[in-house]
Amino acid sequence: MTALRVTALDPDNLGELRDVLAASDLPVADLGDPGRAFFRFDDDAGLAGYGGLEGQGADRLLRSLLVVAGRRGDGLGRAMLGLLEARARELGISRLHLLTNTAAPFFAASGYAAAERATAPTPIAGSREFTALCPASAAYLVKAL
Repeated sequence: MTALRVTALDPDNLGELRDVLAASDLPVADLGDPGRAFFRFDDDAGLAGYGGLEGQGADRLLRSLLVVAGRRGDGLGRAMLGLLEARARELGISRLHLLTNTAAPFFAASGYAAAERATAPTPIAGSREFTALCPASAAYLVKAL
C-alpha cells in the first residue's frame, strides 16, 4: 500500500462525496451544513475513500469514513482512520464519537468503545446525525484521543 494523500473537500462541492455515501446507504442530508470538514483519500491507485469530522470543541463526530468499493480489505480503512485521528489531535479534539450500523467491530479494533447514546455530550447528542439521520439501533462508540 502506498502512502495516502489527504485532500480537504470544498464545502460547496460535495457532489462526488454525496454520490459515494448515498450508494453505500450513509447519511447525506446534512453534508453541507456548517461545522463539517470532509476529506478525500487517494493513493497511487486512485481514490481510496472519504471521511470527515463534525462539530466544535473537544468532542466531535467522526463522519462518513468509507473505503470505496474495490479497495476494501487492504488496510486502507485503518490508515484513513489514523489520519483522521491525527488531524483531530492537531485540532485539539479530545474525543471522537461515531454512530454505525455495520462497522462497530472495525472501530472497536481501533480503540473505540461502545457507549450508551444517553451519555453523549450535549453537542454530539444534539447533532442531526444523532437526532434524525442515524437510526436508534446504530451503535454509538467513543474514543479518547
